Amino acid sequence: MSRAPHARRPHSRPSDPASSGRSNDPCDPHACDPHTGAPHACGLDRFNTAPRAAVEAALLTCCGSRRWARRVADHRPYPGLDALLAAADEASYDLSPAEISDALAGEPSPVAPAGAPPAARTALTAAHAAYESNFGHAFVISLDGRRPEEYLDHVLAGIHARLSHDPDHERAVAADELRRVARARIVHLLSHPQGHRAAKKPTKTRKPARNQAKNA
Repeated sequence: MSRAPHARRPHSRPSDPASSGRSNDPCDPHACDPHTGAPHACGLDRFNTAPRAAVEAALLTCCGSRRWARRVADHRPYPGLDALLAAADEASYDLSPAEISDALAGEPSPVAPAGAPPAARTALTAAHAAYESNFGHAFVISLDGRRPEEYLDHVLAGIHARLSHDPDHERAVAADELRRVARARIVHLLSHPQGHRAAKKPTKTRKPARNQAKNA
């Protein structure tokens, strides 16, 4: 697939932000080039021009498949966000069952939001345990487009609905949710490059049950 050429902007020395009242941090959405006064191209520009190793490491926080991360990085530069997300989707659809398993193994289980009552936390813990016992990996669901107050009910409803799936059906559903989660994380990555790793891929506190993983 041919892609539009990417024009690199010349590097300029940062000036004192206090002198203009504006930040010169290229990741600040209000930043300006100190010489031209035009907004910095950040996010996608930075993704397109960053060192390959750094890009692959960032992409691995979006999806835990190394081949997926390499493939998305390989197709830089991207002319726009839509092209990047389309490439991420294509790479997700091309994952083998083993690669999907590897990516799912690195996913954290959705947690109850701060302030959730103890009964809700207990219900969520029990639902996760039942799901992981059935399918051998953490429950994955996209919360993109949901309001924070809807998260807990959406996760619980999703777990209860998907517990009735047979392993092959659930693997397909989980793979598509993984694709959707990766898309949302890429958008967040471009908007918040510094805080993405800690915010989007927390350390798991519980290993998923593996008693039926070979049959999934």
